[in-house]
Amino acid sequence: MIELLKTLVNNLGYIIVIAFIVSKLNSFKKIMQKDSFTKLDLLILSLIFGGFGILGTYVGKEINGAVANTRIIGVMTGGIMCGPVVGVVGALIAGIHRLALYPVGITAIPCSIATIISGIVGGIIYNNVEEGEKKWVYGFFSAMAMESLEMILILIISKPFTQAFSIVQKIYIPMLFANAIGIAMVILLIQNIYNEKEKIAASQSKLALQIANKTLPYFRDTGEDSYDRICNIIKNSIGADAVSITDRECILSHVGMGSDHHVKGACILTEATKNVIDEGKMMVLNKAYEINCEHNNCPLKSAVIAPLKEGDKIIGTLKIYYAKENSVSYRNINLAEGLSQIISTQIEISKVGKLKEMANKAEIKALQAQINPHFLFNALNTISSFVRINPDKARELIISLSTYLRYNLEVGDELVDMHKELEQVKAYVEIEKARFGDKLNVIYNVDDNINIKIPSLIIQPIVENSIKHGILPTGKRGNVKINIKSLTQEECEICIEDDGVGISEEIINNVYEGKCSGNKIGISNVNNRLKILYGQGLKIKRKDKGTSTSFIVRNKR
Repeated sequence: MIELLKTLVNNLGYIIVIAFIVSKLNSFKKIMQKDSFTKLDLLILSLIFGGFGILGTYVGKEINGAVANTRIIGVMTGGIMCGPVVGVVGALIAGIHRLALYPVGITAIPCSIATIISGIVGGIIYNNVEEGEKKWVYGFFSAMAMESLEMILILIISKPFTQAFSIVQKIYIPMLFANAIGIAMVILLIQNIYNEKEKIAASQSKLALQIANKTLPYFRDTGEDSYDRICNIIKNSIGADAVSITDRECILSHVGMGSDHHVKGACILTEATKNVIDEGKMMVLNKAYEINCEHNNCPLKSAVIAPLKEGDKIIGTLKIYYAKENSVSYRNINLAEGLSQIISTQIEISKVGKLKEMANKAEIKALQAQINPHFLFNALNTISSFVRINPDKARELIISLSTYLRYNLEVGDELVDMHKELEQVKAYVEIEKARFGDKLNVIYNVDDNINIKIPSLIIQPIVENSIKHGILPTGKRGNVKINIKSLTQEECEICIEDDGVGISEEIINNVYEGKCSGNKIGISNVNNRLKILYGQGLKIKRKDKGTSTSFIVRNKR
């Protein structure tokens, strides 16, 4: 038994070496790093892992009319890492081979059956184990279970029983440990590909944010050549051969190769771009015929085309081109997806309005200062971090950011409905909660049937002050309470409380006297506006723990 175990472990080394070499092949990595497999991918993977199963048979050792082998390493690993289709098809390949082409001894039938069951079990594990869990542990113990099942099948099916029993005695323990260890090791090898995928995603998210930082000024102040500058920045940052941005019908900009016929202002030339606009799904084109440009001598041979969205509506595309075929890798796809998300947000912001258009209103201008690049970059950074791990949350945050910015840009001196003002506050809070997680808890206590119009941008600056200068400096979890209490049908009290570090008396006095500057100008502005409208401003109190800021508003006749 010890000698057989040594032989199986030695043979296992061959399989591990081959698995290591396969895991380093770019073509294999390219398939494994996809978010979903095509039918061709599934076929290729089934052949690869089925081939490992066949290899496990051939490197096995014949014992009393049986083959002590490592066949299930390939089929179970395929099922666990690639899903039920690969597990079952790979198992059928290895199992039928054992039965039809390598029918050695009395154990051919039970071994074939056990091989197929092993592939099925691998697929079940794939469907029921989360991505972050240690799949090698499941592989290790399920391999032990499958080897035990195989031994039981040998005892039940193989005849004569005495020979079957003798075989099981000799091969059970060596095969149990060799296959369990082998599956765990191969899974860990393949898992490194997924870890590499996450590293690529992180580095590409960082690059996308750097690009967003560089392009932001051109979205803020869109001019005739703004999109050209944006495309140039993207092209130079990622090493593409050409970059285009389109709306639904025309090319807004095309920079790089092919600019002689992909001309700004011209109609979209490729059917692929039209399909992305119609279907709203990213397309990866690795062949020139897939791009199918109307121009016969187009030098662009591969591309990734990502939709640009405003809410659920497709407003255009971002296209990244390369001069060689098969140039679009997982890295390029990941980057294009992140950039399309960020550019979609920036385009929507630019459509909402230009920040400089608020400069003519002194009171709103002061509040405008709070929509600074730091907040926007932090918000975009937060959104980008959710793009891969939680796309639904990323979309929600984009909507919140759009709501926040649209409100800040559209409002003027007019009074607005209390609930509309609260929508803007909640949009801001959702972005901050996404950034700081469980460190921030915001509670809304709003009386029913409040029908009062209030000055716009009057609550959010106080909430922001409580978060930035009250809660966050503590480094601990904190609470902000927004209490809106109806005093009469025409009057209500709004109070924002936090349990943060507390405001100093010096700052309170500066707010009352209108002497604030820098990052305190927002709350000072609120105080001045309230005094002009209602004759009294904010009541700010330092509590034992935190700060309370309240004021009274009433309907203006």
